[in-house]
Amino acid sequence: MKYGFWLPIFGGWLRNVEDEKMPPTYAYAKEVIQKAEEWGYDTTLIAELYLNDIKGPEHDSLEAWTTAAALAAVTEKIEIMTAVRPGFHNPAVTAKMAANIDHISNGRFTLNVVSAWWEEEARQYGGIFTEHDARYDRTEEFIEVLKGLWEKETFTYQGRFYDLMNARLSPKPVQKPNPILYAGGESPRGKETIAEHCDAYVMHGGTADEIKKKIDGMKQLRAARGKEPFQSFGMAAYIICQDTEEEVQQELKRITDVKESSAYAGYKDFTTKSQLEQKLELYDYSVSNRGLRPNLIGTPEQIADKIVEYEEAGLDLLLLQFSPQLEEMERFSLQVMPLVEKKRKESTLSS
Repeated sequence: MKYGFWLPIFGGWLRNVEDEKMPPTYAYAKEVIQKAEEWGYDTTLIAELYLNDIKGPEHDSLEAWTTAAALAAVTEKIEIMTAVRPGFHNPAVTAKMAANIDHISNGRFTLNVVSAWWEEEARQYGGIFTEHDARYDRTEEFIEVLKGLWEKETFTYQGRFYDLMNARLSPKPVQKPNPILYAGGESPRGKETIAEHCDAYVMHGGTADEIKKKIDGMKQLRAARGKEPFQSFGMAAYIICQDTEEEVQQELKRITDVKESSAYAGYKDFTTKSQLEQKLELYDYSVSNRGLRPNLIGTPEQIADKIVEYEEAGLDLLLLQFSPQLEEMERFSLQVMPLVEKKRKESTLSS
C-alpha cells in the first residue's frame, strides 16, 4: 500500500470545527510535506479550488499550481499530485506548466483531472461550467491536447473546444510518455472518460466489497477498450485514530456535530451537479471529500486490519486526511503503518 495525504491548503478538513490549528499558509504546507517525506508518505494531493469549500468562501486558501511548483523545489522523493479542472485552464499552457514542474521535481509531478462541480465558483472566477456530461466532453479534449503536446514534436488539434496549429512543447516532461493522470468519477459518463483517457482511478470510499466491485468494473471498462491496465487504484479517507473505542466515538461526535455556517456553501451544488453513486447526507459532508465513508476510524490495530482488507480488495493507494495534520500524520506513521506491514507479512506466511 502507498500512503498519500491531502495537502492542507484550506485550513483543515472539518466543516464543523472552526480552528483546526492548520493554517492555510505556504510555510505550514512546506513543513507538512517535508515531515511527510521523513515519515514514509509516498504522495500528496493538492486540491484545486479558488474558493475555500471547507471553511467557507470568505476564508483563506492556497492556489494549487503555484504551491505545487514551490513544494517541488523543496522536496526530494514524494509524488506531488495536483488537481486540474479543464473549465479553468488552457490545455496547451497547462501542458507546458506541467512539464516544467515535472522537471523541477525530477519526474514527481502528476495530475488529478477533475471535471468540477461548483457553479458559484465558476461564476466568480470566470470558469466554464456546463451540464454534467458536457463537462466530460471538454475533459476528453483537454486530455487529448495534453498528451499530444507531451508526446509529439509538433501537434495540431481541431476539436469542439480547442484548436491548435503546429504547436511545439519543449522540454517534454521527464516522465514518459506522460505524467500519470489520476481521475475519479462515479457516473457512467465519468467512468467512460477515465477508462479511455486516464492512467489511474481514485474513489471516495465505501466498504472493501464495494471498492472491489468498483475496481473490477473499471478493469473491465479498461480492458474492453484494449488499453493497458490502470497503474493504480486509490481511495480518499479521513483517519480517526485513538487509543480506545470510547475516545474514537467522542472524536467522531465532535467533528460531525453539524453547525450552520458558510462551510456548507457548496453543499447544494455538490449534491445536485454531481452524479453520485450514494446519497450524500450532511453527516458525510461534515468531513471533506466524504472522508468518513471508508470507516478508517478506531484503534491502530482496527485501522490496520481495515487497510489490509482494502489492499486485498485491490486498492494500492490511500489519500488520507488528518486533523490536526502534523500530529495525526505522525501518529499514523508510527502506530498504523508498521502494523499493516506486520499483518501483510503474517498473511503471506500463513497462505
